[in-house]
Amino acid sequence: MSGKRSLLRSGTTVDQMVRAIGDRIVTGVLRPGEKLDEASLAARFDVSRTPVREALGHLSAMGLVERRPNRGAIVAVVTQEHLASMFESMAELEGICARFSAERMSAGERRALEIEHQASARLVRLGAEEDYEYFNTEFHSRLYRGAHSTHVFELTVMTRSRLAPFRRAQFRLDGRLTKSWKEHDAIVSAILRGDGVAAGAAAKDHVSIVSEASAVFALGEQPKGTITTMPVIAS
Repeated sequence: MSGKRSLLRSGTTVDQMVRAIGDRIVTGVLRPGEKLDEASLAARFDVSRTPVREALGHLSAMGLVERRPNRGAIVAVVTQEHLASMFESMAELEGICARFSAERMSAGERRALEIEHQASARLVRLGAEEDYEYFNTEFHSRLYRGAHSTHVFELTVMTRSRLAPFRRAQFRLDGRLTKSWKEHDAIVSAILRGDGVAAGAAAKDHVSIVSEASAVFALGEQPKGTITTMPVIAS
């Protein structure tokens, strides 16, 4: 029991559960309407039911889980319209961040962005999806911080967290790493030359493409109007 408590204190267990359950919902391993039993999840992750409830709370805030009073939690139905609306908002926010970054980043921030971006090309060549995914998160976080706007940063991070499982799904598509790097390259190039308009447009285009790539994976051949997915086990 002490081991479970130490995991809970570190916060990593809740994060891992949110990621694992979220990925399985997006990839269709867990289907809309399926019950998410707290006791079973607690046993699977070797934790108490308290962090399970916390994880389900995060997933509910992301729109992936529906919590029903006195009846437990089930996998939510996510409509295409709702997902498209979230990605539309995400594209606008990332466009603002990229434009502000081109205008406001310090010389040091620009150098760090360029260095990390160029280094990530090696991950693409190796096909290192998990490592690239980690880099991708940091790349976008640099844009959010580089905007030097606290309010915009908070809005963008909040929106991104709700879309995280869908954004991760894109990297399961063949050739997506290479395309993602090229899209990042357009953003970085515009920022380095201080072209806010081009940087904003490139960032918006990038998120729009991410939206399409994620939908191709997530929607599969399911009935129109519901984000259910192919039964692929998420890593």
